[in-house]
Amino acid sequence: MEHAIYLVTLVGTALVVAAAFSSLIAFRFGAPLLLLFLCIGLASGVDGLGIEFDNARVAYFAGSLALAVILFDSGFGTPLNALRQAAGPALSLATFGVILTTGLFGAAAYYLLDLSWLESFLLGAAVASTDAAAVFFLLRAGEINLRERVRATLEVESGTNDPIAIFLTITLVEIIAAHANPEAHVLVTDLILGFLLNMGLGAVVGVLGGLGIVRLVDRLNLDHGLLPIFVLTLSLMVFAAAGAIGGSGFLAVYLAGLIAGNSDIRAVTILKRFQDGMSWLAQIIMFLILGLFATPSQFPAIMVPAVLLGLFLMFVARPVAVWLCLIPFRLPRPEIAFVSWVGLRGAVSILLAITPLLGGLENGRTIFNVAFIIVLVSLVVQGWSVGPLARRLGLIVPARLGPLDKVELELPGSAHHELLAYRVAPGSPVARGERIPRWARPSLVLRDGRSMRFQDMGRLAAGDQVYIFVPDRYPRLLDKLFASRAVVDPEDADFFGAFAVDPARSAAELEAAYTPGLSEAEQKLTVGALVTARLGGHAEYADRVLIGPIELIVRDVDDKGKITGLGLSFEPTAPVARVPVFLSAGEIGDRVSAFIRNWRKPTETQTAEATANEKALEPTAEKITTEG
Repeated sequence: MEHAIYLVTLVGTALVVAAAFSSLIAFRFGAPLLLLFLCIGLASGVDGLGIEFDNARVAYFAGSLALAVILFDSGFGTPLNALRQAAGPALSLATFGVILTTGLFGAAAYYLLDLSWLESFLLGAAVASTDAAAVFFLLRAGEINLRERVRATLEVESGTNDPIAIFLTITLVEIIAAHANPEAHVLVTDLILGFLLNMGLGAVVGVLGGLGIVRLVDRLNLDHGLLPIFVLTLSLMVFAAAGAIGGSGFLAVYLAGLIAGNSDIRAVTILKRFQDGMSWLAQIIMFLILGLFATPSQFPAIMVPAVLLGLFLMFVARPVAVWLCLIPFRLPRPEIAFVSWVGLRGAVSILLAITPLLGGLENGRTIFNVAFIIVLVSLVVQGWSVGPLARRLGLIVPARLGPLDKVELELPGSAHHELLAYRVAPGSPVARGERIPRWARPSLVLRDGRSMRFQDMGRLAAGDQVYIFVPDRYPRLLDKLFASRAVVDPEDADFFGAFAVDPARSAAELEAAYTPGLSEAEQKLTVGALVTARLGGHAEYADRVLIGPIELIVRDVDDKGKITGLGLSFEPTAPVARVPVFLSAGEIGDRVSAFIRNWRKPTETQTAEATANEKALEPTAEKITTEG
């Protein structure tokens, strides 16, 4: 018995270490990290090294707990401004998008596999949600500085679509296991009512749980070493409580993390570091277990239809669902195309594919194997194409800041102040003499091994270590002051234009200087208001607006979305790749209006020409009448 404990521990830790080392390969070559974890699990399983693991209940239980940890960390790290910016599109994708993907994919699966309609929709529900870990690892590993609106949409969608997919999957498993064959309208009604109850209870428990976590952390004076464990345990308690009363535990734990992460919770820096580590460990354990549970020798029998379904999901089901969900939102076609492509399937899809085995369904193993192959196809085909596609669609923007050497230090007994340690970077604004704002209180400077008061140091120099007390939720201004200049790629050297334009200046001055053809109403606006209006009411860093012979580029916006910096270019950038589909509602309206105008124009022109001809003939007619 004792020998078995040592052997299991040795094998388990060796797999985790191998997965951790594989992350170095992924960061080096930009490979999908999830794919490497799954491959390690497959190589160690029954068809590889011979480790037998066929316990579906243990795999589902461990995967569910790991997913709860990941969702809490995802919610904890989602800022409210990102949620506000992308709430509409992301929640539309997380609800209607999952349902549409399930329906479209289920219809294809019915004709390609020997499954019933309900089993086909069950498979569709299992693979309908995206994997946040895979998407954002690829963005980080490829050093892709994506537009904020696109990044926020993907982040919020991937954090909120899992509960809906889980509800659909479990409900369909229960119906099939009960050998029920309900009528379509009865099934839809039961799904809607069950969905509202499940999500409603989960949301209530999540909000109350998040508020309770914040309250307990602030009230209890726990040791800093115990505090992160306490918070993680409370998050799992919220997850379990919501599920025990019939709610969505996954929605509850995500909302609890969202509320806790955006509140004035104590020791937020320590909590973030701990949760980052726990999230990595949860991902590794979940992916390895799911890889061990699979049996690759069973894949060849269903390989062809599974690959075809994976391609259908990537090229048809997901794009159509995304396009329909984003029609009400005025998003550019490149952004819609990118969101539709970056719908990577991951561990959640494999985890949900285990539920048919738990329910004892006849085709449970087939559903699991097909879902596993679809995940592999998605990671192989889409995983390496995220970066090139983002560049092709013009969604990459230069970084705002260069390298920044900053350490956040938690102050014991203070929930409203932080101590930040900055190292002055060469070429940074403070190194060039820029003053530190009054609300920041520098207390100590280290230079050449000597510590002195900030007031006695004079001008800061490169290499100085500065300790500053700041209020919580400090503005980004300090980061801008201490960061070095961002290194701009040669291809992006002219990205922000050759000239700076004051957003507060009148747009009439642009018309007088460059005659771009502004209307009288537009000339009464400021330049910043003009750009915001041309962008549909919301401006974002690196947005570009072409006005006649000039192009205005948004160099910076404040925390409220107001333009604070603009650039002007006389050589507009080459247009990004045109996407023939993915028209938004705004573009559809514009095209309809243009069609109507073009349709009326020939008629109006003909009428004007006829009127002109009649007027030209009037003198001749009068002359003829007089002569007659």
